[in-house]
Amino acid sequence: MLCSCGPSRYEPIRNVYRPAAPVIQGSHRVQPGDTLYSIAWRYNRDHEELARSNGISAPYRIYPGQLISLEPRARSAANSASAPASSPTRKSQTRYKKSQNDTKPVQEKVANQRDKKVSMIWQWPVTGPVIESYSLAGRINKGIDLAGRHGEPVHSAADGRVVYSGEGLVGYGNLVIIKHNDRYLSAYAHNSRILVNEGQSVKAGQKIAEIGSTGTSRDKLHFEIRRDGKPVNPMQYLPKR
Repeated sequence: MLCSCGPSRYEPIRNVYRPAAPVIQGSHRVQPGDTLYSIAWRYNRDHEELARSNGISAPYRIYPGQLISLEPRARSAANSASAPASSPTRKSQTRYKKSQNDTKPVQEKVANQRDKKVSMIWQWPVTGPVIESYSLAGRINKGIDLAGRHGEPVHSAADGRVVYSGEGLVGYGNLVIIKHNDRYLSAYAHNSRILVNEGQSVKAGQKIAEIGSTGTSRDKLHFEIRRDGKPVNPMQYLPKR
């Protein structure tokens, strides 16, 4: 006997990690629980650039109802000023070229010092294997997904300070964001329980949460690293297993 099939009780899987379109104009109205870091994370922006654009100084306090501009910082008058009408003489051109050559080693030295300053050692936040890789094409995933059982420990991947602890970002469930230095942040999503508070300093390997399935369909950890506000592949930073 044939019978008709009823409607499926499963909803289509939605990709919650699809990045937002680049923001050129617009603003964000601060909601209870928002931090400047969570707003920057939501719109793929660097938190320091966002703070400068809105005249917000450290420790970046914001308030519900406050309007945060997402527009790029306006160019300075010096950058927009037109060049002099007269062309420089050959002598001045030679002097300018020499000045550039003289300052090049200094610029390279500063860049090297900055790279050295932000170099750091990362470690795996959980022991489980990677079940979904980083990808910004096709099936978008701005980090990696790691398998684990409900309640297993989640550890900080490096020393830092907790700048977000909550569930205000759609698709991430219970989320912890840690600032490691001026350039790097890491995120730990879908936790069943969060064990740290905003503003708390943490050490590499410290237990900060427990694996769960908040905001997703199975127990796992979604882990991200962002450099200057942009997602990067965690596999390029974590030690080889």
